[in-house]
Amino acid sequence: MINIEVNGKTVQAEAGEMLLTALNRAGIEVPTLCNMEGLPATGACRMCVCEVEGQRALVPACAFPIADGMKVKTHSQRVIEARRTILELLLANHPTDCFYCERNGSCKLQHLSVELGVRSHRYTGQKDNRPIDESSPAIVRDSSKCILCGRCVRVCENIQTVSCLDYIRRGSKAFIGNAFNEGMNVASCIACGQCVAACPTGALTGKNDIGKVVAALKDPNLHVVVQHAPAVSVSLGEEFGLPLGTDVMGKLHAALRKVGFDAVFDTSFSADLTIMEEATELVGRVTNGGVLPMFTSCSPGWIKFIETFYPEMLPHLSSCKSPQGMLGAVIKSCYAEKAGIEPKKIFSVSIMPCTAKKFEASRPELGRDGYQDIDAVLTTREAAQLFKMFGIDLGKLEPEAADSPFGERSTAGKLFGASGGVMEAAVRTAYYLITGENLKELKLEALRGLEGWGKEAHLDINGLKVGVAVVNSLGNARRIIEMIKKGELKDIQFIEVMTCPGGCINGGGQPYGATVERVTARMKKLYDLDATESLRLCHENKELQRLYDEYLGKPNSEKAHHLLHTHYHERTPLT
Repeated sequence: MINIEVNGKTVQAEAGEMLLTALNRAGIEVPTLCNMEGLPATGACRMCVCEVEGQRALVPACAFPIADGMKVKTHSQRVIEARRTILELLLANHPTDCFYCERNGSCKLQHLSVELGVRSHRYTGQKDNRPIDESSPAIVRDSSKCILCGRCVRVCENIQTVSCLDYIRRGSKAFIGNAFNEGMNVASCIACGQCVAACPTGALTGKNDIGKVVAALKDPNLHVVVQHAPAVSVSLGEEFGLPLGTDVMGKLHAALRKVGFDAVFDTSFSADLTIMEEATELVGRVTNGGVLPMFTSCSPGWIKFIETFYPEMLPHLSSCKSPQGMLGAVIKSCYAEKAGIEPKKIFSVSIMPCTAKKFEASRPELGRDGYQDIDAVLTTREAAQLFKMFGIDLGKLEPEAADSPFGERSTAGKLFGASGGVMEAAVRTAYYLITGENLKELKLEALRGLEGWGKEAHLDINGLKVGVAVVNSLGNARRIIEMIKKGELKDIQFIEVMTCPGGCINGGGQPYGATVERVTARMKKLYDLDATESLRLCHENKELQRLYDEYLGKPNSEKAHHLLHTHYHERTPLT
């Protein structure tokens, strides 16, 4: 460690690290629009410029290496004026329709305008007149609000390795688009929404379905039901000022009933259902010589990724639908029959931490007889907007239970929200299916944590060797696929893949401004629930057992396959 002087005070830093890193660690806030933690600096926005003694020009803190004895000013008059000028130039050709922008209130450009006191236009520039791209069922792209920070390009290329977005043209004519500047619907986009989470403005947003849901709630001819994903209840509270990691599941049920939903279900129930089907499928493949390793299939961005980039690996995917897809199918079959309601009269909504779930809901595989199983998908952000629209303060509500017959859930199903949770739940049930007994130690520490790579466990189940692995983010998924193709992964039979870094707790539909602290708190709450509640095994869910006894028969039965399983196909972008 070496010492530098920042604003007259001594700060410790590591030799050679970037100035911004040391400033952040010391709690000294410096604004930035382009910097991304964990990725090399680009210095694209210049908002983080600082004054360094001995340097003629201001230096970008994100890309300037530290030297011993350096003297830095982060908020001198010269620095502040430079940042104001940079911001004014960015605003010169930026739209001023903030009232109608999806990011109003959460826009970093808006925030900096307030912070730096920019209240008038000194410069004017030509506006970007490219049409808004609404072709994707999940993501909306508005080039007029793009500030060319490149964050979307970097997350798409460096973390997800999809490379859907990139710079087009050069200089003052540069803009960000996809191949041949076509619509997002025909690009290689896998709809994960990590670009939306990374965008500091409203240039990239999720497709908003609130209007569709409100219209359905007003229609007296529709029976409107809703389900919510495991990760939603541990992140939604952030939008209402509740402590990080607060589980608002009971309050969420109460809020949804206040809005007017006729039935409220917990997707963690169908996560349990997914495990019963998936674990049965895995045991069948391991014991009968099926295609191995088997991949999980509950993350729709991952499914589209493998369809687009590795179609030859499709046989490795589990045939199970995601928990959203399974519960959607069960609602419009079993529930519809028992309630005496025509499936077409049921409007089924899901609340998900993921923009790719909007794409998944539009897949023809998730429907039958001319209707879709899921009619609308709201992200966690949209759910918060919906509640605020109806004047509901989540923190003031008394908790309520979900509706039966799909209300009970195990904590194993709840673990689906975190990377490694699906695998941990599956191993618990697969062990039971093989041995007829439960694991003595349910916690599998090796599969837990935010790490995107290297999480493995090897089990001996009555002499049957089973190796499992967990990866998150599609860059890591690509790495493990390449290892399989090269024959370098011989002792792994089951692999969990989550599209987003850290899993659903860090999905593209979660509250803006995710940090390691926020995501860690969400994950910790899921594990705390698993440690303290009594129902920790999917196969011990009584309502799930009833569903099989009264309707499905048994896991992987013909009826279960018809409703709960599906198939995938090769996709070629721009065709």
